[in-house]
Amino acid sequence: MDFKNLQLKVENGIATVTINRPEKLNALNAETITEIYQIFKKIKQDNTIAAVIITGSGDKAFAAGADVKEIQRHDDISGRIFASRGQKVFRFIEKLEKPVIAAINGYALGGGCELAMSCHLRIASEKAQLGQPEINLGLIPGYGGTQRLPRLIGPTRALYLMLTGESINAQKALEIGLVNEVVAHDQVVARANEIANLLKAKPPIARRFLLQAVVEGLDKNLDTALTTESELFGNLCITEDMKEGTSAFLEKREPEFKGK
Repeated sequence: MDFKNLQLKVENGIATVTINRPEKLNALNAETITEIYQIFKKIKQDNTIAAVIITGSGDKAFAAGADVKEIQRHDDISGRIFASRGQKVFRFIEKLEKPVIAAINGYALGGGCELAMSCHLRIASEKAQLGQPEINLGLIPGYGGTQRLPRLIGPTRALYLMLTGESINAQKALEIGLVNEVVAHDQVVARANEIANLLKAKPPIARRFLLQAVVEGLDKNLDTALTTESELFGNLCITEDMKEGTSAFLEKREPEFKGK
């Protein structure tokens, strides 16, 4: 499958997705959103892929928002469809049973910030800028930003960023919990690869169940989420990987996980 706006590289069990519109600062037009959905469906079906990195091409942007010219043409009906479509794609990423790491190599604004927030982990370049400036266009975030940002950094901080439309630098994003780590600009993808390789070595079923417990649990009340956790914990207790992991720990050796 060929992609106009994305590049996909799969190497040693790690998929790297690169948004390739550097002349537009990797803005997320409708065609790009469609391709992101297609490529992540392909990744989901590929059992050789254990972890995913998504980044932007060029030296300036991860993804600098949506395509404003496209948005300007919407009415109330098409606007809802537009927002729902992007939400569906980003929710698909969030619920993927493989860890997804955003390597934020520059501007992550508007839809770009929303894309980064749909990933499970976020590594930022020291030059990165993040924000939800939609209010400056007479809009609100439409790809999940009004919901994910408060969950990640708390409603007070999230409301300030969304109401003012201000962007923040990578260090501030780290301080408030929006990103996991800040690294040198030329090391952001390399660091994401290090983490992806670390995650790849973990037992696959436990890795998948952990993502499921956290992502699904955030949508439930605490009692229901705890029930989900105990069910997944119990299911892991009968896996070969659990037996291998506990035996290796007691025998003081490295485990050999097989995903069974």
